[in-house]
Amino acid sequence: MDKTTTLLLLLFALVLTTSLSKDLCHKDDKNTLLKIKKAMNDPYTIISWDPKEDCCTWVAVECGNATINHRVTFLDISNDDVSAQIPPEVGDLPYLEYLIFHKLPNLTGEIPPTIAKLKYLRNLWLHWNNLTGPVPEFLSQLKNLQYIDLSFNDLSGSIPGSLSLLPKLEILDLSRNKLTGSIPESFGSFKGVMYALFLSHNQLSGSIPKSLGNLDINQIDLSRNKLEGDASMLFGAQKTTHNIDLSRNMFQFNISMVKVSKTVNFLHLNHNGLTGTIPIQWTQLDLQIFNVSYNRLCGRIPQGGELQRFDAYAYLHNKCLCGAPLQSCK
Repeated sequence: MDKTTTLLLLLFALVLTTSLSKDLCHKDDKNTLLKIKKAMNDPYTIISWDPKEDCCTWVAVECGNATINHRVTFLDISNDDVSAQIPPEVGDLPYLEYLIFHKLPNLTGEIPPTIAKLKYLRNLWLHWNNLTGPVPEFLSQLKNLQYIDLSFNDLSGSIPGSLSLLPKLEILDLSRNKLTGSIPESFGSFKGVMYALFLSHNQLSGSIPKSLGNLDINQIDLSRNKLEGDASMLFGAQKTTHNIDLSRNMFQFNISMVKVSKTVNFLHLNHNGLTGTIPIQWTQLDLQIFNVSYNRLCGRIPQGGELQRFDAYAYLHNKCLCGAPLQSCK
């Protein structure tokens, strides 16, 4: 091997070593992450973040590819007893797509408005914390949002109707908060294709918008609120719904002619004021979970399908239901 070839190989090895040792993480993102770490009082889950190391290798962080210069796209701080608020600096990670603060019971305060700067954000998961304040109106500015989960907090106030303007939103979970008011009328005309709507365990009241019946939602849970009136528009033989939970509200409508999609396998209607008889069509359903107890239903329980697979508990405390699994009709 001549000297020229040897020098070229050594030069190539030096360049390769230098490129491999170079941080991929953008310096602005690293500085921002370190500010977040400090603002949250050095949580145990991210205490290993070392300023001397490439932040793209840090736990709870992921970076994008070279097309966006390896900017931080993912931040997940979860399962810690940190006592803090969401640092406003999270808004200074401009390429962030996933923001997760999960199971931080001492994470308090309101959702910071700086999150509105995250134009590429797709998933916002701020659940199982102790956040207070409203569901922010500014979320409707984040046009790439697909999944919003603010469940298991202490959020209060009304639900912003502007969330329906999000063109890519597929899942909205606001369950287990202290939200009041009615379900926005605009929720019957989501710009995106809604896959799941979870609003359970709040203090929502009033009637649900009739336009909500225009949607074909795979999973809908409105349970444990103070909703009233007619909810029959949520059903339909041509829909592709799997789960419907309307339990523990004050709905009042006649179910006698309500046709349920054959795709439904989870149907909770208990603790309402439903009237009428259970339709024979419901024997065609492949039900895994079913409960119509504590209503004002009457008549014979149709025989066949899955309806007799459930014990009497699923039918108790109605006006005059009879037949298996209840006592025989007279």
